[in-house]
Amino acid sequence: MKPECSDTPGQREPTSVIMSDADFAAFAQLIHAKTGIVINDAKRSMLVSRLSRRLRDLGLRDFGSYRKLLASGGDAKEHGAFISAITTNVTSFFREPGHFDVLAGMVPDFAARAQAGDRIRIWSAGCSSGEEPYSIAMTLKENWATLDRADLRILATDIDPGMVATARRGIYTAQQVGEDPSALLRQNVKRQSDGGDFAIDPSLRHNLRFEELNLLGPWPFNGMFDVIFCRNVVIYFDAPTRMGLWRRFAERLRPGGTLFVGHSERVDGDLENLLEPAGVTQYRRTDHPASASYSRASA
Repeated sequence: MKPECSDTPGQREPTSVIMSDADFAAFAQLIHAKTGIVINDAKRSMLVSRLSRRLRDLGLRDFGSYRKLLASGGDAKEHGAFISAITTNVTSFFREPGHFDVLAGMVPDFAARAQAGDRIRIWSAGCSSGEEPYSIAMTLKENWATLDRADLRILATDIDPGMVATARRGIYTAQQVGEDPSALLRQNVKRQSDGGDFAIDPSLRHNLRFEELNLLGPWPFNGMFDVIFCRNVVIYFDAPTRMGLWRRFAERLRPGGTLFVGHSERVDGDLENLLEPAGVTQYRRTDHPASASYSRASA
């Protein structure tokens, strides 16, 4: 989970600076426009806390100055830091394990189709620091004997550039791996030479591609996916944003493809002709869109 901002001993933290109503409204509007996340007044203190760190790091004395900096649009790196500051990342290896059991059950179909020349494509949308896509890769590796001969690609995307960089590195702390990791996880991580952090088995990277992507913006790839994981992402969105995203996901699933959502999420809106429940937190693509090739940008 991305930590809340806190004071650092010996450094000036501008917590006494008041965020005006105008500043709060402007930040909330920018956050919604960029990420789809709704920031209401109940989250005002959280926003003040998290953006106070940006003020301190940039040497700014008030939120109005930071607002003007963002409005100028000239610092793409700072816009990335702004998004990182306000997004929360809660993830773990094999989180909501039932989904990975279902994925393992799909392997015989994947293997048969791959042997017949089909491409298998999986998308981890909102992958955070990478535990989810690596868990997907581990599950497939464990259950698919001929995986090395299959045309498989796993696309993993997140809006937060810092999280994407962490996922690409594939280095995790002992706390992230857990005190009692599963046998499957133990087989696929190796403790670093210093005896501290763990590194992901390089073989898992072969079919994985990590990219920075805002789900609300254009998706720079074509083609259809067999499985999409988008879990515990849309809970922060308003209803119109949620429904629009569900529809876009449905339109990117091949007939019979599966969408996994978080345990506190449900697909809402008029999507009966596109998605049908296939479990409490999984949905199946129902209709038969025309097949499309999976472009180079997809994997």
